[in-house]
Amino acid sequence: MILVIAEKPSVAQTIAAALGVKEKKDGYIKGNGYLVSWCVGHLIGLSEAAAYGEQYRKWSYDSLPILPQEWKYTVAADKRAQFATLKDLMHREDVSEVVNACDAGREGELIFRFVYEVAGCKKPIRRLWISSMETGAIRNGFDNLKNGQDYDPLYSSALCRAKADWIIGINATRLFSVLYNHTLNVGRVQTPTLKMLVDRDAAISTFKKEKYYHVRLSLSGAEAVSKRFPAADEAQALKKSCETSQAVCTSLVKEKKTAAPPKLFDLTSLQRETNRIYGYTAKQTLDLAQTLYEKKLLTYPRTDSAFLTDDMGGTAQSIIALLCGKLPFMAGVSFTPEVSRVLNSKKVSDHHAIIPTMELSKADLAALPESERNILTLAGARLLMATAEPHSFEAVMAVFSCADHEFTAKGKAIIAAGWKDMERLYRVTLKKKPDSDDENELVLDVPDFTEGQTFENPAAKVTEHETTPPKPHNEASLLSAMERAGNEDTDPDAERRGLGTPATRAAVIEKLVKGGFIERKGKQLLPTKDGTNLVCVLPDSLTSPQLTAAWENNLTQIAKGNADPDEFLSGIEAMARELVKAYPFLSDTDKERFKEEKPVIGKCPRCGENVYEGRKNYYCSNKECSFAMWKNDRFFEERKTAFTPKIAATLLKSGKAKIKKLYSPKTGKTYEGTVLLADTGGKYVNYKVTISKGKELE
Repeated sequence: MILVIAEKPSVAQTIAAALGVKEKKDGYIKGNGYLVSWCVGHLIGLSEAAAYGEQYRKWSYDSLPILPQEWKYTVAADKRAQFATLKDLMHREDVSEVVNACDAGREGELIFRFVYEVAGCKKPIRRLWISSMETGAIRNGFDNLKNGQDYDPLYSSALCRAKADWIIGINATRLFSVLYNHTLNVGRVQTPTLKMLVDRDAAISTFKKEKYYHVRLSLSGAEAVSKRFPAADEAQALKKSCETSQAVCTSLVKEKKTAAPPKLFDLTSLQRETNRIYGYTAKQTLDLAQTLYEKKLLTYPRTDSAFLTDDMGGTAQSIIALLCGKLPFMAGVSFTPEVSRVLNSKKVSDHHAIIPTMELSKADLAALPESERNILTLAGARLLMATAEPHSFEAVMAVFSCADHEFTAKGKAIIAAGWKDMERLYRVTLKKKPDSDDENELVLDVPDFTEGQTFENPAAKVTEHETTPPKPHNEASLLSAMERAGNEDTDPDAERRGLGTPATRAAVIEKLVKGGFIERKGKQLLPTKDGTNLVCVLPDSLTSPQLTAAWENNLTQIAKGNADPDEFLSGIEAMARELVKAYPFLSDTDKERFKEEKPVIGKCPRCGENVYEGRKNYYCSNKECSFAMWKNDRFFEERKTAFTPKIAATLLKSGKAKIKKLYSPKTGKTYEGTVLLADTGGKYVNYKVTISKGKELE
């Protein structure tokens, strides 16, 4: 028997179907010489710090740094049953070898090896390495299984990454959380990501708008524009001069240009585009793409390649022909694809670009959920655009001299729409039209000017403008920034570049949101006060993407077998020691930086200071003032009314609060009354209530 272990149950079922394995058992599928089972994502992980001793259970400065010498592993509590199943299967006498069918990449290798190692398995490993869940691709993969030992360096690289993230994440998080008495999650990827948001927010908040002016000449229907003028009077003076002068065409340049078709989607570019078009978060896009992958309609989504391998030309042709018949906006369109443009095996590492599969021929697009249909259609449209003709146009720039100043008229004339025509057809189908990348491009035809041509007393006008601040990041722009961060310091051959991986960037953003360090406002991603403070207190080494670049350079060499894993981890441990050593104490002021600000209920009627809500009362922040309104005051308890913050705030603001359903102990009925704050300055605050008849009840 051959034991096949996939990363997820759904993937295991697809593999089993492709291999003709049908007999379902508890935790696996049996048949045709195979046992097909599965992990449930990260089944096993590195143990928490407390596993290394009771002294680490409580967070304290004195226990840092925590540097495990013998690493421990923990089976996820909700996944122990499946691990037990995998362990039993691995140790079955009739199992001769184990096939690692987890996702083909660094993390997939780690997921499988953790299970294999913790289970104590010694049987030979073979590796399934595929990019599509189509039946043909799976069978071909099993016909060409790799020797598992060939991936030992990749596992070493993955293990080093996991241990390094643990060492820096655990120690930095505990260190700064203890110092500031506030939970502060610090990570190699999420912290530099947070800093980019904080930097952008600072640039916006410190931006000062400045007015500037242009003078515009009307010349045979075209508009020629001057340089910027900082002062309106300068612009007005030039306008008047131009209106009584001659404009002369001093230069005319016509240049044929082309705009190359867009590349195919990798995960990050797909996430950017879906955010721009549909407003989907990065996580939503990844989840949708993963679902389509498991339905066999889309190729593997966690890829950082925008190309197909050289041997996929025929496949691509077939899929394009299928798309032309399946996608409504392609009806009646004549299209001859240039497939060679998207083929480049050298630019495919683990997985090729994201494209639809031939399973689309069997699918009813209309039956898919709208969100899945959007993703699939977009991926199909991108394949069509990427293999279409370039967009070509003639760019025209005419320069004029008038009143000793230069004016420029620009425009372009389309020669061949090419791929942009296909983009236009796709955009027509969208319910909400997204902002175009080239929305500010001039598309006006420029009149057929000639050099030396003159215009007497041209009409002129002055237009007023303002400089604009940078835009807040949205998920699309943040993903782009994460992808580019630190690239200038990263080895071109590194497996991963930028901050995080295509598969983890969405999770990083979500973690920052969940931790309260960033917040979503519409499409915008903005740092919170805690997020800004965290970036301010951390050293540059933790907020700079250069740390990630340095790590990825080393991890790439480890994956190639050219670097020593132990040497890499020794450097990480040294970094943790230095970090702890550099922050032995904080000033009292610094310690208060993350202190939670209590919401102000109102102003104290005795001293005018802020009143805050406590656990049992509403109290004055002035320690010398004795004012306090108790939540369990007998006045409210007798009337069976909860003394809420809203009531307290109203009493403090106006001295009275109208309350419905006050209970009368005398009559046993409820009524509507107005509670009055009757403070005499004594130890306890008094209250009165009036009813509609004006009778005052103590």
